[in-house]
Amino acid sequence: MLRKPATATQVTHLQRLWLYVVCALVIIFLVAPTLIVIPMSFSDSRYLEFPPEAWSLRWYRAYLDSSEWRQATVVSFKVAGLTMVVATVTGTLAAYGLHVSRAKAGKYVSVLLILPMIIPVILLAVGIFLAFAPVGLNSTIPGLVLAHSVLAIPLVLITVTAGMRNFDINQEMVARSMGASRPWAFLTVTLPQIRNSVMSAALLAFIISLDEVVIALLIAGGDKATLTRRMFLALRDEIDPTIAAISTLLIGLSVVLLALSQFLQSKKN
Repeated sequence: MLRKPATATQVTHLQRLWLYVVCALVIIFLVAPTLIVIPMSFSDSRYLEFPPEAWSLRWYRAYLDSSEWRQATVVSFKVAGLTMVVATVTGTLAAYGLHVSRAKAGKYVSVLLILPMIIPVILLAVGIFLAFAPVGLNSTIPGLVLAHSVLAIPLVLITVTAGMRNFDINQEMVARSMGASRPWAFLTVTLPQIRNSVMSAALLAFIISLDEVVIALLIAGGDKATLTRRMFLALRDEIDPTIAAISTLLIGLSVVLLALSQFLQSKKN
């Protein structure tokens, strides 16, 4: 098997063995810290320890019994859900507009929309904090949704744009030639054919909002603090395995959503 060609260039798997080893080591380096957190969450100790001397679900119960953790969880899911809606609608419309537009400025608008992926998040957080302060959007649900949408829209734009490239715009033109308006043609002809890309982008937007912490540290406070913000502050003030329990739940949720996103992408292809 190792001597069989790995590619059309007749390079064998044996000749590529060093590359497989390097990739495996990189994957282990990236994944190992995440996997260590999972057994730590089942520890019976009052402190983080690995490997656990005794096993228990006490820190999952502590998380569920805490009103502060539950409130932060509700805020995070509410913000993530609203961000998913705002970012998906805005990013999809932007991707559609840039795809059908023949304006020379289209590529500059596209670069402008993906700038939040290039600019360091801490700079975005400071800018958003200063912009929201005069209008009272700090420590509010709408403020968090707008801020997280800034981060999510570029990813939605890229994902939906990739789906649009596999769509024949002439089909929409046929619908419009038969009397359909552009919005109706988009909803009934274009959107059903790119729905997998849109749903995949929506899931990614939800994950980005749920996992975001830097912006939340600056603009989320009081009873509008997100789960990740409370986790960060808890690590600073007192370290207990409740953080590991919450991290394990978030890891599981993220893996499920990412797997679903990949499934939708493969189904589209």
